[in-house]
Amino acid sequence: MAIRLLLVDDDAGFRGTLRELLEQRVEAQVLGEAGSGEEAIRLTDDLRPDIVLMDLAMPRMNGLEATRQLKARWPNLVVIILTVHDEEISRRMAMAAGAAAFLEKKTLGVRLWPTLATVRGQKLPYPDWERA
Repeated sequence: MAIRLLLVDDDAGFRGTLRELLEQRVEAQVLGEAGSGEEAIRLTDDLRPDIVLMDLAMPRMNGLEATRQLKARWPNLVVIILTVHDEEISRRMAMAAGAAAFLEKKTLGVRLWPTLATVRGQKLPYPDWERA
């Protein structure tokens, strides 16, 4: 069964690249994309994804606040925080907000698939990311 994902990032170009990577390389169904924390909450209510890939830094409502609100509404929802900067304080704050994982965007090619498999509790085939 495909992993049902919602992509949340204020950079539409990054969302498009991530969508393409996921849909070409793994068994994933991207249900939608959001450009803000507010939109992420609305789309999660409407689409009911298994996993939300959430940017940490966004204007108005950042990924931490959006994660807190999503986890309050949907306690079993898996949120994975994505960020450009891997800072320990941000990592701790993300986990306190309810994130299941915290990944640097530059490591997604190597770490995203194993992380998705881990948070879903499944053994999934590991695609050849390094050739992408």
